[in-house]
Amino acid sequence: GYMRILSGSFCDFWSGRCINVHPSLLPKHAGGMDLAVHQAVIDAGETESGCTIHEVTEEVDGGPIVIQKVVKVESGETAESLKAKIQPLEGKAFVEAIEKVCGKEVISYADAGVDIEAGNELVEIIKPACKDTRRPGCDADLGGFGGLFDLAAAGYDSANTVLIGATDGVGTKLRIAQATNNHKYVGIDLVAMCVNDLIVAGGEPLFFLDYYATGRLAVEEAASVVRGIAEGCKQAGCGLIGGETAEMPSMYAPGDYDLAGFSVGAVDRNSILPSNVGAGDVLLGLTSSGIHSNGFSLVRKLLEKEGMGYESPCPWDSSAATIGDSLLTPTKIYVKSCLPLIKNKLLNGMAHITGGGLLENLPRVLPKGVVAEITGHPALPAVFKWMQETSGLDDKEMLKTFNCGIGMVLVVKSDKVEEAKTLLQTVGETAFDLGVLVSGEGAQVVMKRCLS
Repeated sequence: GYMRILSGSFCDFWSGRCINVHPSLLPKHAGGMDLAVHQAVIDAGETESGCTIHEVTEEVDGGPIVIQKVVKVESGETAESLKAKIQPLEGKAFVEAIEKVCGKEVISYADAGVDIEAGNELVEIIKPACKDTRRPGCDADLGGFGGLFDLAAAGYDSANTVLIGATDGVGTKLRIAQATNNHKYVGIDLVAMCVNDLIVAGGEPLFFLDYYATGRLAVEEAASVVRGIAEGCKQAGCGLIGGETAEMPSMYAPGDYDLAGFSVGAVDRNSILPSNVGAGDVLLGLTSSGIHSNGFSLVRKLLEKEGMGYESPCPWDSSAATIGDSLLTPTKIYVKSCLPLIKNKLLNGMAHITGGGLLENLPRVLPKGVVAEITGHPALPAVFKWMQETSGLDDKEMLKTFNCGIGMVLVVKSDKVEEAKTLLQTVGETAFDLGVLVSGEGAQVVMKRCLS
């Protein structure tokens, strides 16, 4: 438009001091006007558009770019809807451009690498997934400064209730998710690592919060992670009542992110586990779904040693499309299989088999003078057999590194074993007769049979 009004001599005289706005991200879609430009953007299949403030020269829309503002082009966008998103940004862009040209450059949060609008967009995308985790005690609404939970509404007498807190992460399993661009399961891992720790105290998980930190917020990637967290919360029966998304360009490389989870549960003060654990008790083992979320630094090292990538065919599971697909199998959540046993007072203790394996986690629920004799550990599942053969680790080191196929151990009085097994079967859980507790000193876990 301006070249119909301004002469070449005018542009030369005011060179560097005359600016114009164009409703696209120049140099793309130069030359057009108003809705025609927006329609050209849509027709070209662009995923982003915006406005450009540029210096006026005799070349139409060809002067040096001063500043640009960006918006996302949504599916089903029209020229009119795109204009409605971009036009309000033009005035702000002019103000910033004028200050910049006058030597008063404005450096925004976005210029520093933090996109507040992307964060707001993420919140809107994940709200429905969070809402699906509603349970008695919370409505799982996002947007407040803190999440609320009503113990009374959840059926707890506050005078006799003890709260349990747990926090954890996913570890270097995240590296596999990032390398394969498959982010939909690590959120389940995050929830599992927290709530499985809660239930060993005899408590019911009530609510969950997450922390997602990244160098540059990729909205759909982050949304996929949070949807996984919401799915994990549904499996655990707890509400996703809040979280934090931190965009920190100087802390994380492009494409990297880290996760932390925080869960709170409740237990009657007279039902806290472990309780009355002693010689003669029986150990039942519940199967794991795979490696879960521990030992992945070693896993990645072994793949490197064998010259394999995450896209390679899986040597231990022919049903998995790739090694990456198999390794990203989410951690099993034991809440709904174990809570009925807890409520029926069938358990005296539980051990979540995570980092440190069976040898270091089971002693955490055993009193002094009590030893676990493991007489019925199942044979190694294929993934762990491959890890042992490739690494050369002996049974002891395997049992200190991986869960080796048992993700949760239950301590049950001998006269309640059959009732416990029956309840587990009703929820589709198979329990192995792992061993028994005996009186003794020294090492608190004694293997009576080889893993092979």
